[in-house]
Amino acid sequence: MKACTVAAVQIAPVAGALTAQSIAANVAKCVDFTRRCVAATGADLVVLPESATTGFTPDCSTEELWDLITDLPGGLIAPIQDVARELGVIVCVGTYERGPARGVVYNSAVLIDRTGEVLGVYRKTHPFCSEIVTGGGWVTPGDTVTVCETDIGRIGMIICFDGDYPELSRIQAVQGAEIICRPSALLRSADIWELTSRARAYDNHVYVIGANAVGIDPAGVLYFGNSHIVTPIAHIVAKAATHEGWVSARLDPAEALASLTPGSNIGQAFDHLRDRNLDLIRRHRADLERPAQTAFPHKHHTFADPATPE
Repeated sequence: MKACTVAAVQIAPVAGALTAQSIAANVAKCVDFTRRCVAATGADLVVLPESATTGFTPDCSTEELWDLITDLPGGLIAPIQDVARELGVIVCVGTYERGPARGVVYNSAVLIDRTGEVLGVYRKTHPFCSEIVTGGGWVTPGDTVTVCETDIGRIGMIICFDGDYPELSRIQAVQGAEIICRPSALLRSADIWELTSRARAYDNHVYVIGANAVGIDPAGVLYFGNSHIVTPIAHIVAKAATHEGWVSARLDPAEALASLTPGSNIGQAFDHLRDRNLDLIRRHRADLERPAQTAFPHKHHTFADPATPE
């Protein structure tokens, strides 16, 4: 990984019914904020929120959503590819993606190179309980892990609720990810948002860039922002409030694990990847793969329940 400047941009989706015009306006806002952010910060990498082209809760049928979006790459994100090429910046953006059949919709993150080319697409593997199609929602889960080579380092992608699952980020780290982008539209609490990003960064000694939505989506759901940039020792070096805008930070790999705690003169001797007990993991592989659920009573959410958006 090379020293670089990264930024998390938080923007509000256009309120009101989801239409072709509102999607075009959301994409134009992604372009505008990317351009302004790069001008202000000189960022090499810009991360935009989950479903930034539409807003998280579309408030329409899955078939109607499918009709409004496109394949990836496709016309939906072409203006964002154009601005990445124009500015010479790497961009990660969250968007819904048209699947192979009408009504199959993926919640995806796209990594765009400085040339405007799509380096990789990641489809959310852990949709939230109200979002997943089997729970009455609109998203079909993905089944792949994505880590991309860039000129600043190896970049992985997770999306929002994915950050609750340590296995996904661990796989990306083992595959060589140095930065994990986390486009999000998270609502549960700012504490959980921060906790999970810090844990995934610390678990795997990677940088995590979390870009969370603000404003109101087409279903009237309100988002709190608090976008952040987390170091490999779980230190938050940049954190936004609830306004549209961005936060940025300079990442220096020479300093990533230079101290046990931020600013300490005590060096860090351990490595969570190197020091894994692989024999233990192999012996309990069946347990890791076995279906399970919490022992504590809880209400299993269905889409007909009162809204508990991600």
